[in-house]
Amino acid sequence: MCSRPTTAPDFLLSRADGSVRTQGAKITFSDPHQAISLLSSGNVEMIVGALPFHPGAPAALTVPEKIIREDHALEPHPYYRIGPGAQLKAHLVGVDPSPQEHRKRVAHAVDAIQRRQFDKVVLARAVDIAFDPAVDPRLVAARLIELSAQRDAFIADLSPAGEEFHGKMLVGSSPEVLVRRRGQVVTAFPLAGSAPRQTDAQCDAKIAQRLQASAKDQSEHAYVVEHLRRVLTPLCFSLSIPDQPELMKTNEVWHLATPIRGELREPAPSALELAMLTHPTPAICGTPATAAERFISDLESPRGFYAGAVGWCDSHGDGQYMVAIRCAEVSADGYQARAWAGGGIVADSDPETEFAETTAKLRTIMRALGLRDDVPQTTTPELLD
Repeated sequence: MCSRPTTAPDFLLSRADGSVRTQGAKITFSDPHQAISLLSSGNVEMIVGALPFHPGAPAALTVPEKIIREDHALEPHPYYRIGPGAQLKAHLVGVDPSPQEHRKRVAHAVDAIQRRQFDKVVLARAVDIAFDPAVDPRLVAARLIELSAQRDAFIADLSPAGEEFHGKMLVGSSPEVLVRRRGQVVTAFPLAGSAPRQTDAQCDAKIAQRLQASAKDQSEHAYVVEHLRRVLTPLCFSLSIPDQPELMKTNEVWHLATPIRGELREPAPSALELAMLTHPTPAICGTPATAAERFISDLESPRGFYAGAVGWCDSHGDGQYMVAIRCAEVSADGYQARAWAGGGIVADSDPETEFAETTAKLRTIMRALGLRDDVPQTTTPELLD
């Protein structure tokens, strides 16, 4: 049997307008401040990897041995498309929490918001997946690239974060740019406010119009935009933010999105520094952040690197970080994975609607694994026929 190609990356970020893939590790960091210090010295070309959901938790950052940068999205290797590496068999083995418990948590969050404990919180739920034979995360990334209209996908080795994450890989396809820097230009593309896509074109168009007109979703989105405005304004001599969000779609979900662009002051922070300054946004945590994060920690199992950030930064300070959503954490042996999806909760959120939103968001990773589009309501394994 043919072995995995020698070009298989340890890290990749595929985007329609450019990609980065790397191999090997010269140095690793769990402390992003040490990584920033080394980058600023000019002694390394690039640092790649992932930041965790909780800013104080260990990061997974690497100085790679080999770097390939291209001005287009990645094209999956034939080994993962039509070769022996294209085989994948997955089944669902668990959910965390149960659908009923997730609905209860949403109702609890709404009550807390109405009692003014915080303004918004993002609650996530997870599904556990088993593979037989073991899966190569690069195969999942290859499928995500081919399923994404934007050719988006990422992989990050989580080993630098410590023993708990040794050998684990984060793989996903995120549509949300946390922050990007090119020269003196900083951009972001926050998403908040979502609705599941529909197969009927007319119905789908109505869903999109309803989302754009929704006061609830506009309010949810505004928290994220204002957070980024507050963080970026002191760093920029000009900052452009549209008054109203635009519609953005993936294959599974409509989003409200706002393109943000600024001109950085000198000395300009690097892309990694910008990622640390802007993360976590209200799009994946809530606001105020401290109260929302505490509420999440009390209710949910640890998120690890879900809802963190994945990306790269070079010695010039340029780079890009995607919000780590639509993703799964694959075990070191390749036999297990956990995938997540979340939704923003505000004062007038409805538990049933919020559950449906997380189901739609899970479809991105579930389809790549060949699993049913409709995430089962129980732990009974189901495969796509």
